[in-house]
Amino acid sequence: MQKLIKNRKIIEDTWLLLNDLTPSSALDTANDADILVPLAYWLENKETLQARMGKTGVWLDSQELPSALKDSLSTLKIVAINFPKFADGRGYSIARELRVTMGFDGEIRAIGDVLRDQLFYMARCGFNAFDLRDDQNLEESLSAFDTFSDGYQVSADKPTPLFRRRA
Repeated sequence: MQKLIKNRKIIEDTWLLLNDLTPSSALDTANDADILVPLAYWLENKETLQARMGKTGVWLDSQELPSALKDSLSTLKIVAINFPKFADGRGYSIARELRVTMGFDGEIRAIGDVLRDQLFYMARCGFNAFDLRDDQNLEESLSAFDTFSDGYQVSADKPTPLFRRRA
């Protein structure tokens, strides 16, 4: 079973990531598995997916808007955001919008081309789970959260600026 970082700990990943190429018959065999489905599939099959035995989460590509989930956020436990390449920063904005603007308090997972060097900044934007690229060492990557001792700016993980926290 694959492992990932969640809440700064290494855990077993119990979610099955389905993509546009996954045959719909896979859903029949995975009825009680926890699955992550693409946004388009969720929007087309929401009622069927909610009636499944297992939990269902949604993953967004970097060009998709989180507002498409506004009516579903209260029922979702996890939203994953795909980074097609490490230099694509749109996922940071999506996570911040989900966490701060839309008030989502569930798991926000980074998937795709996720590297150790991004973890500190992703956590500041609201991510709390990280499915790193296969060539990244999870144990070594845990230290990325301590790259900086603190941040000056307001962020999803620290909504009060540094000068107000140090009084």
